[in-house]
Amino acid sequence: MPYFINKLKQRIAYKTVKGRGLGIIFIHGLNSDMNGKKALTVEKYARKHKINFVRFDCRGHGNSDGKFEDFTISDWKKDLVNVIDKLTRGPQILIGSSMGGWLMMLATRARPSRIRGMIGLAAAPDFGDNLYNNLTIKNKREIKNKGIIKYSSFGFSYFIRKNFFIDARKNKVLNKPYRYNKPLILIHGLKDNVVSSKVPKKILKKVTSKKIQIILLKNSDHRLSGKKDLQTLMSAIDIVRYD
Repeated sequence: MPYFINKLKQRIAYKTVKGRGLGIIFIHGLNSDMNGKKALTVEKYARKHKINFVRFDCRGHGNSDGKFEDFTISDWKKDLVNVIDKLTRGPQILIGSSMGGWLMMLATRARPSRIRGMIGLAAAPDFGDNLYNNLTIKNKREIKNKGIIKYSSFGFSYFIRKNFFIDARKNKVLNKPYRYNKPLILIHGLKDNVVSSKVPKKILKKVTSKKIQIILLKNSDHRLSGKKDLQTLMSAIDIVRYD
């Protein structure tokens, strides 16, 4: 497993496909990793078309260093910016799944000249407030007093610190116009019970680009890993590549 080392001497795990010209970076979601079906499907696409490709694990996820609860949106944004700076050259298409959709918008602000376009898969920018509001009263009391809680969602349990929510508020991207003039494709399932299918329209209202497309898939859920979902993703990459 290849790694690069950040300024804090922490290892970031990644995998690459060497191609030519344009590159693609896949950004996983919260408490996920780089080995999901969507990431592997994009890698297969990259190999077929001989395109540079990177997938990686944010710190506290997968094979990268650290415990999940010790990191924040700011940290994971830095991981993505480091990937852009250290592992890629030239224009990149960012593909962000769920939380990865938030990170790609933050990284695009940080490295606007490096980004060719963005594709959001059930993109979840600014989800910190919703996550906090969904906590039980007991959880809210516990995080206030102890600074950390054990959170369970969709069969997964993990710890979240109070600082995660504080940091999330500082990293909102939809609290003001989002200046961006390149392609943005938002793919979302109407059966998504994690991130509301209304989110793409909220993004549409804030992003200034005229090249935005929303694709709502009738029978798809948050995972967006079915055959039609993946075909839609491949078509979206084609659209951004040839824009």
